[in-house]
Amino acid sequence: MNEAIIHKAIECLRCEAAAIEALVPRLDDTFLRAVEAIRSCKGKIVVTGVGKSGHIGSKIAATLASTGTPAFFLNPLDAYHGDLGMLGAEDLVLAISYSGATEELLRFLPLIQAKHIPIIAMSSNPDSPLARCAQVHLNIAVSSEADPLNLIPTASTTATLALGDALACALIEANHFQPADFAKLHPGGDLGRRLLAKVEDIMFKDNLPFVTPEKKMAEAIETVTQGTLGVGIVVENDALVGIITDGDIRRAMQRLGKEFFETPVSAIMSKTPKTISKDAKIVEAGETMNHYSIHTLVVLDGTHVCGIIDSFSCLPGTRFYH
Repeated sequence: MNEAIIHKAIECLRCEAAAIEALVPRLDDTFLRAVEAIRSCKGKIVVTGVGKSGHIGSKIAATLASTGTPAFFLNPLDAYHGDLGMLGAEDLVLAISYSGATEELLRFLPLIQAKHIPIIAMSSNPDSPLARCAQVHLNIAVSSEADPLNLIPTASTTATLALGDALACALIEANHFQPADFAKLHPGGDLGRRLLAKVEDIMFKDNLPFVTPEKKMAEAIETVTQGTLGVGIVVENDALVGIITDGDIRRAMQRLGKEFFETPVSAIMSKTPKTISKDAKIVEAGETMNHYSIHTLVVLDGTHVCGIIDSFSCLPGTRFYH
């Protein structure tokens, strides 16, 4: 029994994967026309649909809105009861119906056409009533649904959602949408905070591990250990002249043996420490550390050392090396 259940679940996933793969050959000039129509829209993209198509449409609208294309979802049933006023003359409607013949949606179409608003249709039938009303038709047909009864919207809704994501991704590329743009639209989320926040917002600035070039390593190790960041910031006359890291210390101990503890910091420090301005974005700090394969940056206010930032404070998922 358990094997049969797992087998059916696997069949479902493979069916839905095949439905998405079948969309690839359909990304042709028609798809480009849809992208260009959305790009050139001076108003908002109004996504509409009924039932499961409505749920998918709501998600597509949210994805478009969060990636720089103003969009919202409008239920056709609500349009009959006052929400029609949400449609503007410069808007564009993205209408979703797998059959292309959903009654509630078809009743809504004349209201859209009366306002001379262009329509992009997503359906499985290029000859459907919905497709015939549209300026652009995107084919979301699937060979079968994924459920055992071949009745429930499964593969078809997956394909519709995937095509909506494809539209959003194409628009991101066409509009040169950048992470900073994404952050401005997501100021409340953790990712938005990290993309918008500056280095000075999260840098370590108290009890910084300062050492001087002439200090013996026996003393410097104590400062580095107390600092908990595994580094010592080398300054002379309030100017940054170097940095010592755990790696520098380990290599020097192996090389110098007993002489290590009497060796001055200047003999083992890195004389060209990587720095970043306190006004730089956190994401820039992460990219810099990743590029140079390091885990810390000294933070400067002009030429003055004001803090230090480490890789754990930066974007999740960024690769860092020690």
